[in-house]
Amino acid sequence: MHPFHHAANQPDTPAIIMAGSGDTLTYAQLEAESNRIAHLLRGLGLVRGDTIAILMHNEIDYLPICWAAQRAGLVYVAMSTKLTADEAGYIAQDSGAKAIFCSPALAEVAVAATPTLSSAARFCTGAGAPGSTRLHDAIMNMPTTRIADESTGRDMLYSSGTTGRPKGVRGPLPEGPIDQVDALSGMVAALYQFAPGMKYLSPAPLYHAAPLRYCMSVHKFGGTVVVMEKFDPESYLALVEKHHITHSQLVPTMFVRMLKLPDDVRARYDLSSLKVAIHAAAPCPVDVKHAMITWWGPVIFEYYSATEGAGFTAISPQEWLARPGSVGKSILGEIRVLDDDGNRLGPNEVGRIFFHGGGSFSYHNDPEKTASVMSEHGATFGDIGRVDEEGYLFLTDRAAFMIISGGVNVYPQEAENTLISHPEVADVAVFGIPDEVMGEAVHAVVQPRDMAKAGPDLEAELIEYVRSRLSHVKCPKRIDFRAELPRHDTGKLYKRLLKDEYWAKAG
Repeated sequence: MHPFHHAANQPDTPAIIMAGSGDTLTYAQLEAESNRIAHLLRGLGLVRGDTIAILMHNEIDYLPICWAAQRAGLVYVAMSTKLTADEAGYIAQDSGAKAIFCSPALAEVAVAATPTLSSAARFCTGAGAPGSTRLHDAIMNMPTTRIADESTGRDMLYSSGTTGRPKGVRGPLPEGPIDQVDALSGMVAALYQFAPGMKYLSPAPLYHAAPLRYCMSVHKFGGTVVVMEKFDPESYLALVEKHHITHSQLVPTMFVRMLKLPDDVRARYDLSSLKVAIHAAAPCPVDVKHAMITWWGPVIFEYYSATEGAGFTAISPQEWLARPGSVGKSILGEIRVLDDDGNRLGPNEVGRIFFHGGGSFSYHNDPEKTASVMSEHGATFGDIGRVDEEGYLFLTDRAAFMIISGGVNVYPQEAENTLISHPEVADVAVFGIPDEVMGEAVHAVVQPRDMAKAGPDLEAELIEYVRSRLSHVKCPKRIDFRAELPRHDTGKLYKRLLKDEYWAKAG
């Protein structure tokens, strides 16, 4: 399916509602705007396989731009709004973007990032900005009919780049008509009951893979997407009640923030319309997920995948309650667990996770990096874990964050999961720091709920809290406090930035 079908069959149904402003586009309006933008892009000379860049906050024009590129056979690169001009410029150049779309607040970065583009190929939403063409002026007189040479485009999203320049994850352009149901949409529809009439709440930035792809999947099935401009835990609950939300996708940090709301606030909102709450992107502590299922009921579904799309596991709430901590069975690619020498391991043996025979991809302009994650056993996302006798995957941690302390391998995720359950902890990162005796020592950086309480007393309390629940070798020896940890808007913790800082200080 495709939004053009819903524009014909249910033209007045809201396709997009912005949660804060209330700005709304019906399916008829989404169809008209995406067609106008597609004509605009053709007028610039862009043809199938060309690339555009998008540097925008969550706003009403974001998804119509993506749908215009999708129906024009283009590659659309959704860029993080946190990028500097240098970082955005690297992505624009590396991707070969021939046009860029930006929000007014990001126009200065967009202009600086694309010095080779003329202002006629830079488009700014809203009131516009210097150095760019106002998008709504550019499309005002464009036809609302479909372009004559429609073909299917796709996204190309870049990695976060915390260990070097980010790389674009590129798959082949789909063949066939623009309204064919792609593998992802068909899979999520079957797993999560995507159907006409659904109301989907998206609380994360649209430049991230899952929010963008799932919102567009909702449009393929004729549902309404409610987009939060920025996540706020109480606002999220209020929106579920206000819009009778049936589906949503979150990350574990959002669960944690909602669970730490006062009891009277959590009880204030009617969440009974919610049928499916999907989570992924980061490990979810077992205690946190148990608490969420107790609160919301068995509506919380989990999957494990990556932007690359080389593999995909899924687990229902009922399956998870029987196997706490699992991220499910594979439904795309065969899971293979390998040791450090590349040998396959048996059930419940811990090693690096590979997906064999899953989706194909490459890193744009970087065959060496592509080759580095591939083997005869498939592709790896860099995670460590095990598979039980029934085929359920349990993740241990990222291979890059394993700590070797006194010759013992320590995976910091266990300590992080324990610390986040303490009522005074808002966020936490655990990693290894240099130690003359042990090689590495387990260290924690905590964001307390109240920074005024940070100090030796809270440090001692938290260390004792972890030591009472985990083997002492897994517990931090010291804890530092910070007002905020470097976390991506999607919930991904940039632990590498913290770890590199400590190692640099140690020389």
